[in-house]
Amino acid sequence: MTSTDTPLGTAGGTDRRRWFALAIVMTAAFMDLVDVTIVNIAIPSIQRESGASFSQIQWITAGYALAFAAGLITGGRLGDIHGRKRIFLVGIGGFTLASALCGLAVNPEMLVASRFLQGGMAALMVPQVLSIVHATFPAHERGKVFGLFGAVVGLGAVSGPLLGALLTEWNLFGWEWRSIFLINLPVGIAGLILGSRFITESKAPRALKLDLVGVALVTLGLLMLLYPLIRGRELGWPVWGYVSMAGALVVLAALVAYERRKSARDGSPLVELSLFRVKSFAAGIAVQTVFGVALGVFFLVWTLYMQFGLGWSPLKAGLTGVPFSIAVSVAAGMSVQQLVPRFGRKVLQAGALVMAAGVLLYLWESGHYGLGIAPWQMALPLVVMGTGMGLIVAPLTDAILSEVPREHSGSASGLLNTVQQMGNALGLGLVSVVFFGTIGDRLRPDQVGPAFADAFRNSLGWVAAVLGVIFLLMFALPKRPVQHVEGEQGATERKEPVLVS
Repeated sequence: MTSTDTPLGTAGGTDRRRWFALAIVMTAAFMDLVDVTIVNIAIPSIQRESGASFSQIQWITAGYALAFAAGLITGGRLGDIHGRKRIFLVGIGGFTLASALCGLAVNPEMLVASRFLQGGMAALMVPQVLSIVHATFPAHERGKVFGLFGAVVGLGAVSGPLLGALLTEWNLFGWEWRSIFLINLPVGIAGLILGSRFITESKAPRALKLDLVGVALVTLGLLMLLYPLIRGRELGWPVWGYVSMAGALVVLAALVAYERRKSARDGSPLVELSLFRVKSFAAGIAVQTVFGVALGVFFLVWTLYMQFGLGWSPLKAGLTGVPFSIAVSVAAGMSVQQLVPRFGRKVLQAGALVMAAGVLLYLWESGHYGLGIAPWQMALPLVVMGTGMGLIVAPLTDAILSEVPREHSGSASGLLNTVQQMGNALGLGLVSVVFFGTIGDRLRPDQVGPAFADAFRNSLGWVAAVLGVIFLLMFALPKRPVQHVEGEQGATERKEPVLVS
């Protein structure tokens, strides 16, 4: 069954297959979110068992991130052209194969190469998730769906380290670190089989062609920007890194100029620049980028603080994050279904302020309790932070995509995921300044804990400041919800309130 961007059930149908399809694509999104963070916990085990060098360990994490970020826009556009179901199935199948290769790697070189492949396959799979939701569900159901998506984001953010700690500690079948990759196999195979049955195909209603020059320019530009950010601290921030990042801006400017000509010539650009004329999309992309910076800083320094500063085990650190994850999930569901229809943009702005309050409370507690702080004492600031994040993640996705034409949903989803990854990478680059920049090069064992705790508090101050910037940027978002009415031929069009200008 094929649909040209006509969602199932929009004419009052009761086709429940779309809910099975939702479960499948959400599981794939969760698998990707977990895989981004699960490796960090297992790094000591990987280094010990495989004999990987420090540089190879860097590439086990950086390779995935680079391939993922560089391929997202192209992956989204391929879904528009060749069908979102088809590209999703290719992506999840390739992701599963790459996970098997990671788990069966016989040396560090094979593991690094497999992680590059895994990131590239994730770039095909992940943009289709929001595209399939956008093309499959009528607008009056999307609020509920994006609430679920926000809950998945919250669970994935913390479940990765916890799951990684459990799998590594349990050492299933003597696999040690390999189980963090092999656990993807049954999930991926099930997603492939069920996805082929329950996901309905959709693509752009008019024929599009893949813009190969655009693919080359966007990939080159993102690699030139992200590579120095990811490797900069390890290499001592060389001059060529700054030159590369400056050159990336030139390449991306050339991309914009080329895409304008391409759009006027044949209407098949890789990046649909007309999307940026949709106010909700343009403003939301800016917020998403800066929000990614805040998350990129916090999650890394938080892990370093607990494991190196406080000396906690990976399992203890992972369990400490459970209140945060629960708070994100609960708040995400409430924000879209109950709060945004009544209060609109104020919900997202309240989320930024609440999250900032949680960060400042955490900063105070860290200083007050010092190195003797206990997990239960962290629960309150983590719940406050998680509540704020939940108020942002689900309605922000809805606000960004709500007015995007369905034929461009793949391109829009790819852009949305790409700027989030760019924000995370910028955050990781900022960590080198705000966290490692305050730690001395040579510390005695008794100096490690206090130094990491001080660096953590310094980083939290920066995170709070970035959240303040996000609050101000949110004034550019549409501010009030309105009701949409029935469209032609009985198709329901945006009956659920969405943020509009």
